[in-house]
Amino acid sequence: MAVRPILTAPDPRLKVVSTPVETVDDGIRKLIADMTDSMYAADGIGLAAIQIGEPKRIIVMDLDQRDGNKNPRHFINPVITWRSDELASFEEGCLSVPEIWEDVERAERIKAEYLDSDGKKHELEADSLLATCLQHEMDHLEGILFIDHLSKLKRSMLLRKLQKAKRLKDAG
Repeated sequence: MAVRPILTAPDPRLKVVSTPVETVDDGIRKLIADMTDSMYAADGIGLAAIQIGEPKRIIVMDLDQRDGNKNPRHFINPVITWRSDELASFEEGCLSVPEIWEDVERAERIKAEYLDSDGKKHELEADSLLATCLQHEMDHLEGILFIDHLSKLKRSMLLRKLQKAKRLKDAG
């Protein structure tokens, strides 16, 4: 399919709340293929449609990609139906917040419902990295970046760092 550019903070489009997919059709499947290609090209393990400028409630993910294998998963209109009270902290990064890694606390376990690329409904229980990644990507659907979970001071320092890097890249 096609590798599409990934938006980076502080692009205001990343703050848009995504809309539900009404019908899973060939257009949605092409978008999923483009998202998957874009995620692999950027060496990521997850990508939300808004990160390539499409405000649709779609996520692609491939945790096996870290080990050099390909096992892409697609989540359309995902909804978390339950979160554990126990929290887990993982060091998170994001293709839209390049070269920044910070610890974020999220629910250790979750249950979610979603549609696959054929429009079939699924339920999922997740923990560990899968739970963290799904929550991270679902935040994107609400216009939330992982750095929004950090203190205001830390977030503003990181955003200044990103803006400076972007200016240097654009000038070079």
